[in-house]
Amino acid sequence: MQGKKIYQEKLFNDFRLSERVPEHNFYRRLRSVLDLNYLYALTKGFYGDSGQKSIDPIVFFKFCLVGYLENLTSDRKLIEHYAMRLDILFFLGYDIDEELPWHSTISRTRQLFPEDVFETVFSNVFKLCVEAGMVSGHTQAVDSAPVKSNASMDSLELKVPEEELEAHLRKLRHISASDKEKPLRQAKTNKAANDQQHISASSTELQEIKSRNKKWAKDQDQRPGAGNKGSKYTSNKTHYSSTDPDARISVKPGKARKLNYLSQLSVDTAHHVISDIKAYHADGKDNQQLQDIVQRLKGRLWREGLVWENCVADTGYSSGDNYAFLERQRIKSFIPPHGTYKGGPKGFDYIEDGNYWLCPQGKKVTFRKKKLEKGTLKDNYFTRRSDCKGCPIKTQCIGNSHEKRINITAYREEYERNIARVNSPKGRYMKAKRQSTVEPVFGTLTQFMGLGKVNTIGLAQANKCMHLSAMAYNLKKYLKFVQKRTKSGAGSLASSFSIKTPFQKSISWILRHSNIDSSLV
Repeated sequence: MQGKKIYQEKLFNDFRLSERVPEHNFYRRLRSVLDLNYLYALTKGFYGDSGQKSIDPIVFFKFCLVGYLENLTSDRKLIEHYAMRLDILFFLGYDIDEELPWHSTISRTRQLFPEDVFETVFSNVFKLCVEAGMVSGHTQAVDSAPVKSNASMDSLELKVPEEELEAHLRKLRHISASDKEKPLRQAKTNKAANDQQHISASSTELQEIKSRNKKWAKDQDQRPGAGNKGSKYTSNKTHYSSTDPDARISVKPGKARKLNYLSQLSVDTAHHVISDIKAYHADGKDNQQLQDIVQRLKGRLWREGLVWENCVADTGYSSGDNYAFLERQRIKSFIPPHGTYKGGPKGFDYIEDGNYWLCPQGKKVTFRKKKLEKGTLKDNYFTRRSDCKGCPIKTQCIGNSHEKRINITAYREEYERNIARVNSPKGRYMKAKRQSTVEPVFGTLTQFMGLGKVNTIGLAQANKCMHLSAMAYNLKKYLKFVQKRTKSGAGSLASSFSIKTPFQKSISWILRHSNIDSSLV
């Protein structure tokens, strides 16, 4: 006999949400392991003593984490999505008949809490992974990737020098036809500070941009349909975004020029746990940010009783200053040098005892002074004029000059030690480890963890979004790791024996029983 289902709502229902969510459900297991009660004391200072009660800080962070776990970054869509999911309601602590917060409440609370609160929650999630035995600490892979900002290229405005605006436009607004017209989507208010609206680049840099603009316009005109696109070459030295002043123009080969932020990511190579993440301006170089990353990450690892030994990164982080800094921190660098480093002039031998170079004719090129050139500390070596006078290879060696000059990085020894490590069997292993560790993590964050685009304004807000995305990633990794250990029986074995090494125990004891500020370590 054919059945026919007729739906009729009941006046009264006997319903328990906890009974409808299965025991093996992801959010039920996450609720049992994620303890956020410390947030009450951590955020108490950001609220007043009177007025209407705000959203629970624990509920707020759970709201945000679920958004990145579900790859949803729109606060409006979050509320709609949560209302249809029983397991998410159970994780948040809401019953099916309770009204969820307004989407604007989530946005305002995100702006209320400073970056330190989000970083503290991230560090506690990282601690959870350390206690589970997922983090070795000795090898960290560092990489960066641009993340789209919440600003359009149409919001770009020209920076203004101290002279008259119209005079400046007559000189520099030959960039493209579209740049002479009013922007398609102009911001209602200009959020940029006054100093950002004025040109700070030198005349030499501006001349380079003018030459690049002419070449760009010529190349674009030769492309099919280029005249209809109104393409233009823009630079951070001449343009800024009035919508999001912290966003910067950046581009990768084969990609369109966009307003982006730069995400600097560090991953532990043991089980691909994210150990550090932070947002930077997209126009900065990786080698300028490495020392800040190392100091922050080393302190976090130290607080967990872990020692950082190897730093693995790509060529973008290469610089003599960074090599020397890592050696002072007692960290071995596995960073391929940039192509500009040649190791010295061809045919010249370096004599370490006397700190001089010996030319093919046996003449000394002696050390004279250290000099800072374009931000790089260099050693300057000169010969005497009498040594080069009448030399048979003078024309090929120095041309019309009077003496041989060698300007080489002051960190030559650090370069050579790093190159030896990179070219060793361990260095080749480290390169493969980096490619299989940090790069897939970035792909997961951008494609499946809500980091394809930052839907907030400002560098501080972008940093919060990146921490939330990294927290969601680590928690997902943690639950998967714990579940495997439980099935294999390793979890019960680990509960009988401490997973911390003797060194970790001693460091933890020192930090608990002393007045040492671990942030200074």
